[in-house]
Amino acid sequence: MTLTELRYIVTLAQQQHFGQAAELCHVSQPTLSIAVKKLEQELGVDLFERSKNSVRPTPIGEQVVAQAQRVLEESASIKDIASAGRDQLKAPLYVGAIFTIGPYLFPHFIPALQKAVPQMPLVVEEGFTATLRQRLRKGELDVIIVALPFTEPDVVTQPLFSEPFVVLMPEDHPLGKKKTIRPVDLDDENVLLLGEGHCFGDQVREALPNLNKHLDETQSQIRTHSEGSSLETLRHMVASRLGITILPQSAAIGAGYKDGLLITRPFADPVPCRTVALAWRASFPRHKAVDALREAIKMNSLPSCPPCAA
Repeated sequence: MTLTELRYIVTLAQQQHFGQAAELCHVSQPTLSIAVKKLEQELGVDLFERSKNSVRPTPIGEQVVAQAQRVLEESASIKDIASAGRDQLKAPLYVGAIFTIGPYLFPHFIPALQKAVPQMPLVVEEGFTATLRQRLRKGELDVIIVALPFTEPDVVTQPLFSEPFVVLMPEDHPLGKKKTIRPVDLDDENVLLLGEGHCFGDQVREALPNLNKHLDETQSQIRTHSEGSSLETLRHMVASRLGITILPQSAAIGAGYKDGLLITRPFADPVPCRTVALAWRASFPRHKAVDALREAIKMNSLPSCPPCAA
């Protein structure tokens, strides 16, 4: 068996679809299918149950896939150890960030990082927390930028900064007359939130549990939750006067609309907020690269994002 074959079965178990797994592995579907069948013949067991519409691991296949995942993680550590023997700031650094952080943080720290360590290529990508977690464990990413809480075995997590949530609304919205917003002020508002899979949407709902309550059917105003696909979508929807939304402060700065169209208001104490953190494998040996990244972010994160009250 080969590491490539192990990567194929891990990806296939995650996707449960030959075509999608082949696309992620950058091979044709027949190539992946033949490789999986070859490994099954070598092991003498069926690793997957195949049907017309789906494929899923057998009970023994689940055990083999779990072990394959551990082997891939250990093989990534071998590459990390080898790279540590070279210049820690010369090899590419692969950095991932969740969708609600990347677009607003990358432009601030990347120029500074390139200036500080011009010899270190930087590869960045965005994704959901779950996807970044898997790619970090598999060694496909070196460091990820996520929102706390984030826990993962054998992964180091270090807080970077906290930022408050703010309410984004049209300039002439009645709540704009208030200096600060209380959670109860949102009870009768159409609050647009991110949908399932976005940790920021979950954080907002946890910090402001009143948003989860449905209005009584006898009340005249109807409140809806729009599961927008991104913070930018929500911002455009607010600009179109479809409701108001809650954003991390970094995403609310520089709204991209002409002056006077959108405004923000802070929350009253206790201010809901999130903490942004770096996470990397404990075995990752390029500590100087992580240090350079951390310093670039801390020195160039938005000054308007101070630590928040708990």
